[in-house]
Amino acid sequence: MPEDTAQLIAYTLACSVPVVLIGAIILRATRDRSVTTSMAVLVLIPTLSTLAGIIGVSGLMFTDELQRTAVVLAIVAAVTVPAAVLLGREQARKMVWEKQVREQERDAERSRRELVAWVSHDLRTPLAGIRAMAEALSDGVVAGQADVARYAEQIGSETDRLSRMVDDLFEMSKINAGALRLDLEPVDLRELIDEVLAANRPTADRARIALRAEQPDSRIMVSANDQALGRVLTNLVSNAIAHTPPGGEVALSAGASDGRAWARVDDTGPGIAEADLPRIFEVAYRGTAARSPVAADGVPAGSGMGLAIAAGLVQAHDGDITVENLGRGCRFEVRLPLSDN
Repeated sequence: MPEDTAQLIAYTLACSVPVVLIGAIILRATRDRSVTTSMAVLVLIPTLSTLAGIIGVSGLMFTDELQRTAVVLAIVAAVTVPAAVLLGREQARKMVWEKQVREQERDAERSRRELVAWVSHDLRTPLAGIRAMAEALSDGVVAGQADVARYAEQIGSETDRLSRMVDDLFEMSKINAGALRLDLEPVDLRELIDEVLAANRPTADRARIALRAEQPDSRIMVSANDQALGRVLTNLVSNAIAHTPPGGEVALSAGASDGRAWARVDDTGPGIAEADLPRIFEVAYRGTAARSPVAADGVPAGSGMGLAIAAGLVQAHDGDITVENLGRGCRFEVRLPLSDN
């Protein structure tokens, strides 16, 4: 037992420092584990080192005073360790949330950069074409009636394309800003598919692609905005037609399972590169050159935002949209909650 202050300090350090060192070793060994474990160890280190120092100073004599001190420290540990565990879990959740927020911010920034690059490139293309044709008409380079009519028709087509791009930009800005509000009502999914089929059949015929639908006899009622959901299906079908070679097939199908309705768009195109699948619903993301929308065979070029808009509209319906490659082509699937009515 120490007789003066110097010995008291020496005994305390001799007994408490090893406990602290052991705790540091444990912390290092568990650094890759949960934050909860680290918090519990951090709380126990000062408690156990205090107990070790008191025992050392007492000369290993378990007196009544030492027993009372040990009881107090045990109660403190019993209170602080559970609190440390709870705080550790809360801190872990906060760290995960902050990491997700940072990742979302990075993804959003990358998406904004890509959108700016897309706007600077894709909007210039039809504008350049319109300017060139307008100058040819105004300078009298094109004088024949048939040529003038053809140039005028092409200018109208490019103007329509620009209008669609602007509309898509406006829709995408509302989705990204969280300002999209939909009035939902019971809708028969089969009727929407019939409308989408009829609207896209002329485009499919010009591209020499078979367009068909497979639906059950019974109604499939979903809680949806018919205009927004119709746009989702139209975007998926247009995308499938644009990337299916002549002589191929695009099939729409619908059904219900596990309390949710589903609609699928299958095509017989080249499929999607595995590296592109995780980003296929990002704004203006087109992946490989094979997936860039190019006007051919009467199929109008898209804005590059169709799939991103479809994903945003599906999310506004509390639904899910997925994509996968099949043995031949790929499949887009939309799953929505069934209506109570």
